[in-house]
Amino acid sequence: MSNEELPDGGLPGGEESKDSAEERPTGPAKELTGRQRLVAGLWPPRVTRAQLIVALLLFGLGLGLAIQVRSNSDNSALRGARQEDLVRILDELDDRTQRLEDEKQRLDAQRTELENSSDQAEEARKQTVEKERQLGILAGTVAAHGPGITLTVNDPGNGVKADMLLDALQELRAAGAEAIQVNGVRVVANTYFSGDGGDVKVDGRKITAPYVFEVIGKPQDLEPALNIPGGVVQTLEKEQATVQVARADDIVVDALRPAKQPDYARSSSP
Repeated sequence: MSNEELPDGGLPGGEESKDSAEERPTGPAKELTGRQRLVAGLWPPRVTRAQLIVALLLFGLGLGLAIQVRSNSDNSALRGARQEDLVRILDELDDRTQRLEDEKQRLDAQRTELENSSDQAEEARKQTVEKERQLGILAGTVAAHGPGITLTVNDPGNGVKADMLLDALQELRAAGAEAIQVNGVRVVANTYFSGDGGDVKVDGRKITAPYVFEVIGKPQDLEPALNIPGGVVQTLEKEQATVQVARADDIVVDALRPAKQPDYARSSSP
């Protein structure tokens, strides 16, 4: 049989030429939907090294901001305070600022007197005597009296510890107390409390409840300082202690400390 071509270009027996088979179209390609194209673009992820570094930096920045926000939003002792308590605290801060301003003005006035006094030596002597009296009160070598408060702490359950009484002392000092004695012991700059509930000592001297603080200072500043939310009174009452604060026009602080001669320090004045 001869190899004649059939009319449709095929070979005898229904066979097509190789070239014809390759040229015949296989049909239209399947078109992808929008969702399929999106998935194909996102997965598998193609992350470069630069993108990974940027992602880590952004993660660290976000973590730091979260920690900062949380630390700033922590509950404080004043967050749940009533409006009148907050107003009282602000008034106390204003009073402290005013006391500092008054002290500054007093010192400025003393300097002016020294500069303008015709007899500077006599004026300096008067101020030295007054300063010696003030330092004697602070050092506990001189008795004092004046307006103030009496803080009485009854401790039937022996729950009041030395550090709680020290906190009360520090709060009174911060509120402007000028002279203090506790159960007959004069409080000075280096006063310390030690011992546990029912066995408290002041500067090594044992004291027993009720603990009585006799304090000279401005009553309008001292009493609110003890009653602030989360302050001294609330802390003591949590230990089943009872606290009484009484104002007085004249408090006497007459417990004295002996004047000590320094062992090594000497005056540098000529």
